[in-house]
Amino acid sequence: MEKFTHHLNALFAQLGLASGDDDIVAFIQQHAPLAPNFSLIEAPFWTDNQATFLKEELADDAAWAEVIDQLDVALRAMP
Repeated sequence: MEKFTHHLNALFAQLGLASGDDDIVAFIQQHAPLAPNFSLIEAPFWTDNQATFLKEELADDAAWAEVIDQLDVALRAMP
């Protein structure tokens, strides 16, 4: 599995999750593939605060939006 950029590490830290490369790979392996009927924000593994952060950042097309999209793609990939 590819290594992720520091931006994804920073997103995980912002979400209060372990943010090392191995931690991110483990998170994705644990939660992928995300069911197609769920938006990333609706995924059952987020806390309310995490889902709110993701929703607001995507709605504002904020600086985090691109890396959130990268996470979405990674979670939808077949393991």
